[in-house]
Amino acid sequence: MSARTTKPHEIVERVLELSRADGCVVIADEQSTANLRWAGNALTTNGVTRGRTLTVVATVDGREGTASGVVSRSAVTAGELESLVRAAEAAARGAGPAEDAQPLVTGVPVSPDFTDAPAETSSAVFAEFAPALGEAFARARAGGRELYGFANHELTSTYLGTSTGLRLRHDQPTGTLELNAKSPDRTRSAWAGRSTRDFKDVDPAALDAELAVRLGWAERRVELPAGRYETLLPPTAVADLLIYQLWSASGRDAAEGRTVFSQPGGGTRLGDRLGELPLTLRSDPHEPGLESAPFVIAHSSGGDQSVFDNGLPVAATDWVRAGELHRLTTTRHSAGLTGLPVAPAIDNLVLDGGGERSLTEMVAGTRRGLLLTCLWYIREVDPATLLLTGLTRDGVYLVEDGEVVGEVNNFRFNESPVDLLGRAAEAGRTEKTLPREWSDWFTRAAMPALRVPDFNMSSVSQGV
Repeated sequence: MSARTTKPHEIVERVLELSRADGCVVIADEQSTANLRWAGNALTTNGVTRGRTLTVVATVDGREGTASGVVSRSAVTAGELESLVRAAEAAARGAGPAEDAQPLVTGVPVSPDFTDAPAETSSAVFAEFAPALGEAFARARAGGRELYGFANHELTSTYLGTSTGLRLRHDQPTGTLELNAKSPDRTRSAWAGRSTRDFKDVDPAALDAELAVRLGWAERRVELPAGRYETLLPPTAVADLLIYQLWSASGRDAAEGRTVFSQPGGGTRLGDRLGELPLTLRSDPHEPGLESAPFVIAHSSGGDQSVFDNGLPVAATDWVRAGELHRLTTTRHSAGLTGLPVAPAIDNLVLDGGGERSLTEMVAGTRRGLLLTCLWYIREVDPATLLLTGLTRDGVYLVEDGEVVGEVNNFRFNESPVDLLGRAAEAGRTEKTLPREWSDWFTRAAMPALRVPDFNMSSVSQGV
C-alpha cells in the first residue's frame, strides 16, 4: 500500500508510534499544483501535479545535551515509514548536541481539521481566468503585441504532529501570474506580475492594457548615463529589496556584530530611527489576502529557524515601527542568547507608509526622474551595510513634467534597502504585489511605491 493512499494524519500518527527517540516531530506536506503556460498569444501547456513530502525530526537526550536528526523524503510508501524513522534516529545519535536545542513545544490547541483530507487544487482554479486570458490574447493580437507568461497555483496542506501532543494543520494556497508583452520585432518588452490566492482577483485584460501602454512608451528610446536619479520604485521592486532585508534581519547575527543592524561597540540597533517617513514594515499570519501559517513550520535548523520550535505560535510583528527598528528575527534559542524577544520569521511582509497616491499619481507629480518596472539578479555586496547590487529589467522609463516621455537603457544599481528607507521622500498607496526576483520563495507581500531622490544607478547595463 502506498503512503499516498493513507490519510496524512494517519501517517503522522504512525510515525509517532514507531518513534523510539526521546522526542519526535513529524511534518507531512501534501502538495498539489495546477499551471498554464502561453507564448505568442496562445496557450502552450497546462498540467496538474500531486505529491507528498514527509519530514521526521528525532531528538535524543545525552549527557552533553540533546541531539537532533532530520530526514525528509518524497513518495514514501507505508512500508518505508519505519526505515525513515530509524534513519532520523540514527542521524540524531550520530550528531553532537544541537546548539539550538530547546524543549519541544507544548500546549498549542489541536487544529480542529487535523484529521480532514488535504485540500487540493485543480485546473478548475482557472475556470474564470483562462477565458479572460483568451480574450486578452485576441486584444493583444489586434494591437500588434505578443503575450508570453505563466500562471501557477499551488496548494500545500501541512500536518504537524509531535511526541509532546501537538496536532496542527495549515492549508497554504499560493498563486502567481507573470505576463510579458513583446513587440513583434522583439525590440520592446514589458512585464507585469501578480500574487493571488485563487485567481479570482487577477484581470488579464487590465494587465494587457497596462503592458500595451508601456510598450507604447518604449517606442521612443533615450540613452542616459550612470548616475544618481530621482527614481520611482514600483511595489514589486520595493518588495524584492525589503524581503532581502527581512532575510538579513537575524537578531543573533546583529548581536554578534555581523550585520547592518549591529550597533557599533556591541548590541543591536533596536530602537534606532531608520528614516523620517513613518514607515512600518510588518508581518501578520492573519493579514487579509496574505494569510500564512500561524505557527512555525521548520523542516531544518539554520539561520533563524529551529526544528525545536515547530508548532510555536507566531503573531503579528512590526519589524520597523513608524520609522524605528522594532524587532529582529529570533528563535527561542537565539532569543535566549541575545536577550531579544522571541520573534520567528513569518511568511508575508507588508510596508505601510500612510500614502494614498497610486504609482500613476506619483508619476504625475514628478518633474524629472526614472520609473522602474522591476529588479532582478539581486546579490549582496556588503553585509555590514546590506549593500545590494542588481539590474533593472523590462522597462526603465524617463518621466518629465509628470509624463513618461520614453524608455531608457537598463542599469546596474548599488543600494542598501535600509538606506533607501531612510532616504525615501514619499511612499504611495500600499497594494498587494508579486516580488519578481524572489517569487520562487516568497510571494505574499503588500508594498507602496517609493520615491527615492537619489537612487544609485552605478553603471549602464545592456540587459533587457
